[in-house]
Amino acid sequence: MKTLQNKIPLSLDGNAKVTVKGFIAPIEYTQYDFHVKWDALANLRVAEEKKHYPASIFSDFLPKEAISVGTLWEIEHEGVLKLLKQLHAKPNLDMHINSGDSRGLWACLRAYNDEFADIVFRIHAEFALTDGWFTPSQFTGHLLIDRIKEKIVFFHMYVPQGVLNFDVNWKKDKDQPDVITDIGFCPQMELRAGVEGVVQDTDFSESITKKEASQKLIRCFYKSQQINWVSLEEALKMAPAQQKPIHAISINGPLFDESC
Repeated sequence: MKTLQNKIPLSLDGNAKVTVKGFIAPIEYTQYDFHVKWDALANLRVAEEKKHYPASIFSDFLPKEAISVGTLWEIEHEGVLKLLKQLHAKPNLDMHINSGDSRGLWACLRAYNDEFADIVFRIHAEFALTDGWFTPSQFTGHLLIDRIKEKIVFFHMYVPQGVLNFDVNWKKDKDQPDVITDIGFCPQMELRAGVEGVVQDTDFSESITKKEASQKLIRCFYKSQQINWVSLEEALKMAPAQQKPIHAISINGPLFDESC
């Protein structure tokens, strides 16, 4: 296996302009029909469908020093908050309900060659609605940079598809301190800029797979993902051979995002 050791700097022309389009589709489902009963959720729509930014705002996604493929770094908050406000006026990166290890904004250099650098990232954020909170499962993303021109070729930040991909807390009764919780599915919540597929057939000098990069990012957020999980069927085969007991866990939600 080739050892990845070459380090490259990443930078952008801060004077360039980037046009970002925002999308939020109507919510299709919630377990307890909050998307019908709660006006703030029923009327959740993108704040600005199109907005122009200086490319410097995306510099917060870049590392401060030269890095090699597979390296992880924390994303600065300021630029991300400005982008999230295009989706909704009140984003929050300091999650109001948190199990202790799921806050954060992380990026990874997935691939590069002389012309392009491909960055993937994962961001956990939420939005303050009237009388409550909307918490997407995660924002995952992709940033493709032209290293020669120091310009953004493609940017995409979105809530992934899934049977359930957000959680909400609603303070239905203003005279009571408690909130009630629901979970649901939003078919589209995303920000997008540039042209997709530019490097589809490009040969990179060094790279890791998207799956490898995704797993690196997951482990930044959840200690549970550092465990080598196996199915019950596999465990039943492994336990006698390794003379180890089986520790079985049954859950009704995911261990690796915020839609629970």
